[in-house]
Amino acid sequence: MEYTQLGRTGLKVSRLVLGTMNFGPQTDEATSHTIMDAALDAGINFFDTANVYGWGENKGRTESIIGNWFAQGGERRDKVVLATKVYGNMGADGEAWPNHDKLSALNIRRAVDASLKRLRTDHIDLYQFHHVDRDTPFEEIWQAVDVLVQQGKILYVGSSNFPGYKIAQANEIAARRGGTIGLVSEQCLYNLAERRAEMEVVPAAQEYGLGVIPWSPLHGGLLGGVLKKEATQGRRASGRAADTLKDTKAREQIQAYEDLLDKHGLEPGEVALAWLLTRPGVTGPIVGPRTAEQLASAVRAVELELGEELLAGLDEVFPGPGPSPEAFAW
Repeated sequence: MEYTQLGRTGLKVSRLVLGTMNFGPQTDEATSHTIMDAALDAGINFFDTANVYGWGENKGRTESIIGNWFAQGGERRDKVVLATKVYGNMGADGEAWPNHDKLSALNIRRAVDASLKRLRTDHIDLYQFHHVDRDTPFEEIWQAVDVLVQQGKILYVGSSNFPGYKIAQANEIAARRGGTIGLVSEQCLYNLAERRAEMEVVPAAQEYGLGVIPWSPLHGGLLGGVLKKEATQGRRASGRAADTLKDTKAREQIQAYEDLLDKHGLEPGEVALAWLLTRPGVTGPIVGPRTAEQLASAVRAVELELGEELLAGLDEVFPGPGPSPEAFAW
């Protein structure tokens, strides 16, 4: 496994991030524990979760599964850089009692304590804002963060799904207040098929020293060889991938992608991950394996070197937006 610094911090993290969103809803606890053990064995030390994972009446379940794994000992907690998130409504019925969601100082304090209890740990390494809160000023958010850092409950703070201007605003206010390092990472939707982050989010992250952590690196399975699986295994796409493939032009684009990689004798899913690892500012993509076999495939991507010819071919199939502001100004 390869390691890198998380943004401008001294924190060393693996180039792959273990995503845990499937733990509970799709992967049972025993299998989830097996996957986490396999991740550590492969050298992955960066685990990502969120307080809402588990979904519906089981919100918080994923954090509990991770906490039970930590409780097994064997230096599991000490070896892991643990990231979780706050923002979502934790009510099982979808209705939030006032101040039980978003980023008010009150909810941040409440949510941290609840996550720590479920995770069975005394601190969170990277505490991430799951979404922009348009109602809470950053002055209040940073005040809450400063208290939690002083208490030793969190070490670093990151954002998720932030536009570029909010990354700038958050860190400018942090700098004016002093005493806080500000945002150190941004977790965003970014992959070969969805490159809009290159226009504003990635440049803002680079300017302010944030590590970029792409989620959905296979774009809901679309970049994982979906058409080949459909033809050879009879496996139909679902969710975002199925919706995208209804569009003839998009289907032709995915076919061109798979044909290009077939020509080079490479696996689509592994190439999609390896491509992200070549992108400026990217710390590492989040992989969310449902099985140990899927994890092993993701790990192989770290060692995969993509030649200039292949990278150029990928740009032809999935052209990026180009630099900002030229991409939208003329």
